[in-house]
Amino acid sequence: MLSFPHYHHSPHLPNHVSHHLPLRRNPNFTTALQLCSATSSRISASSSSSSAVPHRHQEPVQPPHTTTTEETFRKHNAKSTALVLHRLSNPNQQRQEAIPEEEKLRILEMSLVTKRTPQFPGSIYIQPSQSETSKPPLAKLFNGESDEDDDEMIMRALEIRRNVTVEIFKEAMRKGKFGITYSNNLVSRLPDFIDYVMIEAASMKQLPEFSHSTFNTRAKTVIHDSNVVPLIRWLKHNSLSYPRIGKLLCMSMGNLETIRGLVEWLKTIHVRGEFLGFVIMKAGGDILERSIEELDDIVRYLEKNGVRRDWMGNVMSRCPQLLSYSIEEVKTRVGFYLDMGMNEKDFGTMVFDYPKALGYFTLEEMNEKVSYLKEFGLNNEDVRRLLAFKPQLMGCSIEEGWKPLVKYLYYLGVCREGMRRMLIIKPMVFCIDLEKTIVPKVRFFQDIGIRDDAIGNMLVKFPPLLTYSLYKKIRPVVIFLMTKAGVSRKDIAKVIALGPELLGCSIVHKLEVSVKYFLSLGIPLRILGEMIADFPMLLRYNIDVLRPKYRYLRRTMVRPLKDLIEFPRFFSYSLDDRIIPRHKALVENRVNFKLRYMLASSDEEFAQRVEAAVERRSRFESGLMSSTLSDSQTTNDSLENRTLVDFCGSEVAFSECQTTDRSKGENQVSSSRNEDALSFSSE
Repeated sequence: MLSFPHYHHSPHLPNHVSHHLPLRRNPNFTTALQLCSATSSRISASSSSSSAVPHRHQEPVQPPHTTTTEETFRKHNAKSTALVLHRLSNPNQQRQEAIPEEEKLRILEMSLVTKRTPQFPGSIYIQPSQSETSKPPLAKLFNGESDEDDDEMIMRALEIRRNVTVEIFKEAMRKGKFGITYSNNLVSRLPDFIDYVMIEAASMKQLPEFSHSTFNTRAKTVIHDSNVVPLIRWLKHNSLSYPRIGKLLCMSMGNLETIRGLVEWLKTIHVRGEFLGFVIMKAGGDILERSIEELDDIVRYLEKNGVRRDWMGNVMSRCPQLLSYSIEEVKTRVGFYLDMGMNEKDFGTMVFDYPKALGYFTLEEMNEKVSYLKEFGLNNEDVRRLLAFKPQLMGCSIEEGWKPLVKYLYYLGVCREGMRRMLIIKPMVFCIDLEKTIVPKVRFFQDIGIRDDAIGNMLVKFPPLLTYSLYKKIRPVVIFLMTKAGVSRKDIAKVIALGPELLGCSIVHKLEVSVKYFLSLGIPLRILGEMIADFPMLLRYNIDVLRPKYRYLRRTMVRPLKDLIEFPRFFSYSLDDRIIPRHKALVENRVNFKLRYMLASSDEEFAQRVEAAVERRSRFESGLMSSTLSDSQTTNDSLENRTLVDFCGSEVAFSECQTTDRSKGENQVSSSRNEDALSFSSE
């Protein structure tokens, strides 16, 4: 630093300078006085010297009581010199400069906060200057302000105190080997806990041992005694994220040991680490106030009614509200389902599949939903089976989900019985979104040419259709049928309407395999498409079922492929129960039917049809024999051979020893009549 001489009465300065000099301690004014002294010295030296160039090293006149030292003065420009001279020329002017509001807050914060130590190696820490450490009294900052600003200043002081507490907590976190980023993120989630520490530290002022300690010391003591930093480390080790840790600490309100005890108990019922914080937060604020014995009573009662112990963690993780109920409330909710006739096994599986059906909804909502389901014609037994199979129905909304769906299905021509069938076969239909899932599929069916009433019949016939993905399941199957299976565009609507089950088949493992098999039989692709249009379920049969039937048709029944093309439903009948018995009946009665009349009838109708065919054949044979005898009597006795007619099965064989021209004609006529009779009887 520059050293300056001490002046009492300099001949080069005005008297008012020496008069005011001892009253100022500001370094800026000291510099100004030095500037003024240097300027006066130069002026006096210039007037006394005859040389135009002033001396560079001119020693000022020293007072008698000071030692002689070599002084170096700073040079100032004309503007700063004029400003100093103007200020010094008006000594009686009182400067009343208002302190800015930001400066007030800075000084107030400096009065409450000490400078922090470096946070990490390499950080720069600048020591405050003497002017910064010498703070004016706080009373001088707020003189003249009204009492209305007292609350505002108190709030500002509390905010500053809260910031001090935050810094102290961060310092404790860093000492606990937590990173800066993790500490900042966690502290941002702890406003209530920071206030708790601040209040506790302020209340410790009343204790004798802390009556003379600073706030920082008391805050550090509160944080250390609460063991919050080790608890944070333990919760983090149990897979809890910092947002959940922050919420838990705020919920505890300083009672941190209850958190550790509750977490240990949740681990005994198989609640996994990532769900520990979720269960505590969703169970309600009073979960930390409940005893472990009360929670054990709830678990034991559920276990008694069919909920297994190893399922309990899954149940509590998905419905933590069960832990917030009293044991009486839990018994009432369990009795709601047991009164329907649900046994313990069904109740346990229902709670495991959808725990919210037991603990999330109110009893009024549960009764309303059961009553609405009964409006479809379901009794208590049906509702019991329905809820045991699909308890997610209890999570659906009546006004927002079920009523709009019922109106839409009624628009498509689905009656109440059809809705009842859909509800029993596929209850999930009543749980999916109408606008996002059902409406786009119905529009797609309308675009390919299916009528609205046919769409309603499809949904009643095959309700799982509405649960399939439109772009991953339905559209690819339709494209496959039109491109790979030979179904024409005009027939695709018929195929989907008659066989909506095809939309649930796998293209690679079912449809493509079936198409390749039929093409290997020699059926053209276009003919195969017509067969599918006539009988869409043809592609749903397993190859192991189709192959024995086709082998029996071709080898045993000796039927051509044309018969199979005309009647593709042949594969829908059982080989052992329908095809083989009826074929044997035809062979025994020596009659022959087409596949349609052979299989597509009941046993009574088939027996009547066979009996009628046998009777027609008998009448035909008797008429043919009588006409043959009358003709043989009128012929010449010289004929040595007679016509013998033998019917075997459905064919007539004629053997002749010696034939004449007339006998040949008669044989031809009799053969044509026999074929006409057989074809008529088969039809």
